[in-house]
Amino acid sequence: MLALSERIRFLEKNVFADMDRAKTEIINRGEKIIDLSLGSADLPTAKHIIETIEKSLHNPENHRYLLHGGTAEFRKVVASWYQKRFGNFVDWETEVLPLIGSQEGTAHFPLAVINPGDYALTLDPGYPSHAGGVYLAGGQVYAMPLLEENNFLPQFAHIPEAVLAKAKLMILSYPHNPTTAIAPRSFFEEAVAFCKKHNLILVHDFPYMDIYFGEERPVSVLEVDKNKEISIEFFTFSKSYNMGGFRIGFAIGNSQLIAALRKIKSIVDFNQYRGILQGAITALTSSQQCVAETVRIYRERRDFLVSELAKIGWQVPLPPATLYVWAKLLPPWQQNSIQYCVELLKETGVALSPGAGFGKHGEGYVRFALVQPPEILAEAVAKIALFHQKTC
Repeated sequence: MLALSERIRFLEKNVFADMDRAKTEIINRGEKIIDLSLGSADLPTAKHIIETIEKSLHNPENHRYLLHGGTAEFRKVVASWYQKRFGNFVDWETEVLPLIGSQEGTAHFPLAVINPGDYALTLDPGYPSHAGGVYLAGGQVYAMPLLEENNFLPQFAHIPEAVLAKAKLMILSYPHNPTTAIAPRSFFEEAVAFCKKHNLILVHDFPYMDIYFGEERPVSVLEVDKNKEISIEFFTFSKSYNMGGFRIGFAIGNSQLIAALRKIKSIVDFNQYRGILQGAITALTSSQQCVAETVRIYRERRDFLVSELAKIGWQVPLPPATLYVWAKLLPPWQQNSIQYCVELLKETGVALSPGAGFGKHGEGYVRFALVQPPEILAEAVAKIALFHQKTC
């Protein structure tokens, strides 16, 4: 057997890859799947964004490699957009970096700041690439438990001093995937103060900044760390603008951290095709009605799904944000979310994400993605009801 890198040992067990194999088996049998397991929007990218990208195809200058200098217009627009939206000045030359989706940023950033053996403080449950990037950099992960009784917010006072002595960064993400929780400004104030006290870099992954259903908008960490002393924040066009397949995002933050990530990026890739950046510029500078319509659709689906689940005896809190529903499993499945999802998929063709795939403290839950219209959601719930009649 060939000898492989030790660093991939932590990545070998992937619940989502296992679920994907199970889905593929069913599809290969010619059976239908209702896939509510992935947060990949079924909604189209807005027409005006597509038109910009389409026009760019006919310009041969856009067919070349795109180096960092060629991203200047995009970075200027991002800096202006951030200042208008959040009221904080951003230097487009030193504090903005284009990314191939925010996941690229969160996965590669630890390579720029972590030394072997350093700890990173992550959320549990949390998005898998957050911990994955730390492991690839040779770091250690301390998973901060997110519990319902704490509104799915980490309790900094519970972090052991021995861990803090070796910790290098903290990774947060609110609105939160998978729990759908929103963090108030007071929480970010506490997080910034805690990280400054313990000399930690604060990373905030912010993909669901627009997908919220109340009056109070989610907080950018740079609204609190106004001088960008310790923070870097990751944004994406995947959720707000339904541009997941275009792989476009960006980082804003401390100039030293941006420069360090840029060094990693320069080894891994160039940049996207220029037309995608031009489409992203159109997205940020045009009417935001398309974003409002996306949020309206997710709100409608959220309300419908929660109502339908209640009809079959599955009481689920109404999510305040994101495009997910985080549901506590019913007996006898409370501590076996993986088996529940596998059996449900095999029996009904309905695919959900097991909570255990997001970390130890995700066990006992499943995540529904609101990526199907109400009539398909109704069909999924009807199938789940029949499955529960047999197993619960």
